[in-house]
Amino acid sequence: MRQANHTCTFCDIVHGAGEVSLCYEDSDALAFMDIQPVNAGHVLVVPRTHYEGLADVPRQLTMHLFDIAVQVADVVRQVTGCDDMNIVVNSGEAAGQDVLHYHVHVIPRRTGDGFDVPLPFGGSEMPDRTQLDAMAARLIAALRDPMRDGGGGGGGGGGSGSRRDAESERTSSATRHDAGAIRARAVERVAPIATVREVPVMRSTTVHRDDVADAVPRRRWAVPYEGPHGELRTDP
Repeated sequence: MRQANHTCTFCDIVHGAGEVSLCYEDSDALAFMDIQPVNAGHVLVVPRTHYEGLADVPRQLTMHLFDIAVQVADVVRQVTGCDDMNIVVNSGEAAGQDVLHYHVHVIPRRTGDGFDVPLPFGGSEMPDRTQLDAMAARLIAALRDPMRDGGGGGGGGGGSGSRRDAESERTSSATRHDAGAIRARAVERVAPIATVREVPVMRSTTVHRDDVADAVPRRRWAVPYEGPHGELRTDP
């Protein structure tokens, strides 16, 4: 978790209060040389903001830190000539985290260097397949649970990053709903277009009377209407 009041070696480095051999920096992260390297080229990638462990780091920042680690690993490989590499996160004291400010190790490896992360673990007994399947099913259910908090049921695997992702999705959904409502209201404000336009048209007709020698022109109103093919027609 983030702490307001703490003493942290990496925070001192971030704020310029400690000696450091910097090899990368941006607005969110630093990468610098480990002062107790496994081999030459051992680098630590650290967020500028203080987060203690993996469960506390926002998901996007976690991805950014690993992206930096991969870029640094490529350069370390070129500079040191070490083709083998460990990219390691120790999250929590039980996992061997010595500085409680989240960081990623980029460790170039040489045969016989004496460092080891022994996997598979020799002290473990191979479980029955039904146990493995049962654990896999629990993980699947937790990953698919829309109400999970922390990205893994009660495990807290995604931390605040998962909550931020969920909030972002809810905001995006609300925005789409509001946009649809605005479009609907805009359509309602448009006046309907009449299919038949009643336009008064004056036309001249001739009426013959027996006692009148000449035709007397008279005028009357004719109302047009729409024909079977959409044309405008009036009675003859």
